[in-house]
Amino acid sequence: MKAVLQCVTRASVTVGGEQISATGRGICVLLSISLEDTQKELEHMHWSKSVMDKQYEILCVSQFTLQCVLKGNKPDFHLAMPMEQAEGFYNRLLEQLHKTYRPGLIKDGTFGAYMQVYVQNDGPVTTELESPAPGTATSDPKQLSKPEKQQQRKEKTRAKRPSESSKERNTPRKENRSTSSGAEGDVSSEPEP
Repeated sequence: MKAVLQCVTRASVTVGGEQISATGRGICVLLSISLEDTQKELEHMHWSKSVMDKQYEILCVSQFTLQCVLKGNKPDFHLAMPMEQAEGFYNRLLEQLHKTYRPGLIKDGTFGAYMQVYVQNDGPVTTELESPAPGTATSDPKQLSKPEKQQQRKEKTRAKRPSESSKERNTPRKENRSTSSGAEGDVSSEPEP
């Protein structure tokens, strides 16, 4: 999941010539859902306490094009979640936001509609937020659950211990000179009889 967050003095969404959502000072969020996103990635997209403390309005706009991958000079959107699945996922994100913040301060566009999005940047301040790819550990220890933190510590401990094969490589070998083959390349220091 990817999001572009912009501090705005005003933002609005217009569909078919009719303005459907508008915010005053707040945050405009352009949100893109990946094909591989799950509930875990949805939960990763949380809002900063400072946004809540300042009672900012939030305008959410679904924007699958953030999942763009260029193939040569052509955009490819195969990483974006299909529209049928993404709409439910997007709505769950809005529900979660309504539960954790003031519902009256949350606005959104029309999922899947052709929209004109007006954004008057404040600052400008623009931040990208991306949830960790599924199956990868996050580098921010604050975002890890207790079992994930324990697993991360175990992996660090294992990485510090040298493996058996590296111990063998670092241990000098004792040669048994009595079994020298005399083959070419034998550099025995004993004189030949």
